[in-house]
Amino acid sequence: MNVEWHEMRDSEKAASQGAAFQQSMVYARAVMRVGGLALRAVVRDGVDVIATAQVLRRPGVRVVLRGPVWAEGTGERDRHHALRRLARQGAAVLVTPEAPMAGFGLVPLISARFCALWSLAPDEASLRAQAGAKWRNRMLATARQGVDVRPGDIRDLEPLILAEGAQRRQRTYHALPPAFTRALDPGALRLWHWRERGRLHAAMCFVRHGTWATYHMGWADEAARTVGAHGLMLWQAAMSLRAEGVSTLDLGD
Repeated sequence: MNVEWHEMRDSEKAASQGAAFQQSMVYARAVMRVGGLALRAVVRDGVDVIATAQVLRRPGVRVVLRGPVWAEGTGERDRHHALRRLARQGAAVLVTPEAPMAGFGLVPLISARFCALWSLAPDEASLRAQAGAKWRNRMLATARQGVDVRPGDIRDLEPLILAEGAQRRQRTYHALPPAFTRALDPGALRLWHWRERGRLHAAMCFVRHGTWATYHMGWADEAARTVGAHGLMLWQAAMSLRAEGVSTLDLGD
């Protein structure tokens, strides 16, 4: 196997249209706009592409988040070999693959994480039936109360960033910095909000990347949490994304 390294260009298209956000060109462009460095690695076995990986470059280390993206049919032995080839490029390589991996030359640093991936391919009735009864009933109750969640636009982004930032400080959790969110392609963002008498009570931001979309951030005040606005908002956003051709919605850890 050999590894080809390519510099990322702002105009470049993603190598994979159906992969995690962290392996998309939307993510790479935002990283580069805030001063980060990104590379594209292509692992080949002869002429056959085994894997592609979006690699973030930092001094002395390279990071592959939610990757590599494997070619269909690539076995575990070839995946193990490909990761070892990536690690022979003059810097330590930290990888968080979609499926847990172990073996000679691979040193686990953290326990495996699991992400919730929502397949939007079935029809709406099937999706509704798949939802947990308690969640579905609460979502329908929210709709009956007249909670009017609506698609937003780029003007909703800054209020959401500020509100979520305050929520983050209050709950002491970590997430991508506001500068990264502001650097995302506006055309990739899908924003939703609930306003009442002009006051913002809840909002969500999703990022579309190829045939996937990812829940990026959200915020709700006490009134929105009381009526369950986010459940209805998530449902309507998922149906809207499905209508524009998204097959998988990544809800995160």
